[in-house]
Amino acid sequence: MSTLGRPAWYKPDTGLAARMVLTMFLLGAVYVVFAFVLGVFLHISWIVIALIAVVIAGIQFFSADKIALSSMRARIVSEQEKPQLHELIGRLAAQANLPKPRVAWVDTSIPNAFATGRDKNHAVVCVTSALYQQLSPPELEAVLAHELTHIINRDMLVMTIAAFFSMVAALIVQNFFWIGGGYGRGRGNQSNFALILLASVITYAVSFVLIRTLSRYRELAADRGSALITGAPEHLATALTKISGMASSSRIPERDFRQAQTVNALFIVPTLKRNSFQALLSTHPSLEERLAQLQKMQAQMEQAHPN
Repeated sequence: MSTLGRPAWYKPDTGLAARMVLTMFLLGAVYVVFAFVLGVFLHISWIVIALIAVVIAGIQFFSADKIALSSMRARIVSEQEKPQLHELIGRLAAQANLPKPRVAWVDTSIPNAFATGRDKNHAVVCVTSALYQQLSPPELEAVLAHELTHIINRDMLVMTIAAFFSMVAALIVQNFFWIGGGYGRGRGNQSNFALILLASVITYAVSFVLIRTLSRYRELAADRGSALITGAPEHLATALTKISGMASSSRIPERDFRQAQTVNALFIVPTLKRNSFQALLSTHPSLEERLAQLQKMQAQMEQAHPN
């Protein structure tokens, strides 16, 4: 067994690692320029900007799991409350050479699951009641193995950091006119805020593209990890098909759809209404692409281990 949190048979995804490093480098460069623009045109000290960024990022870093769980109204459950779910996650974590993550539960009509936390020692796997009730045991196992792969790959932290400054830039854009009105009506002030708005839009646009590109790849990497952990890609394929159909069901209450939007990027399948424009901007690869990858892995496994 590896001492780095990966099972001996699990080969590190160099493609994912390279994309995470590149994404963080490019985002870092964009955010430095963004902070420079804020500092120059708002006449804010670099020290103040740095302190504010460090404090907020620290809160985000140490509270990422709490924020995600709270937004879904999820709660941590004990082994006494959900013994079968705990047993399954514990067994899969042992197979993956991971500390057993905490287990969270949310009562909702949306069938889904997600993993969050800053590292393997502070990870949480959250399961919705609809998912637990509507998937077969092998399908549920495949979904949970997918979530554990996110923990193995350590991509949760990268997504948390990447999304943070994107959110700040988006807030500036959304509240620009309110902020600008309070700042003053002088020509110089208006020019400064026009430049800040432009910098915010560019920062958000670049972040948007980079985060979604990384997010789509990390989902494919987690699908591969699930197939390797369970040895049964077909179970994840059927689970994804079921979840995709149920997650866009018109029978799901509107309030559940709104509640899910805050953690949509973390879900194994995005919760979107049918024909939603958001599907074009999804943080996840298409169902067809995911199924094609799993079918290819299934064929390779059958060829390597014929009956």
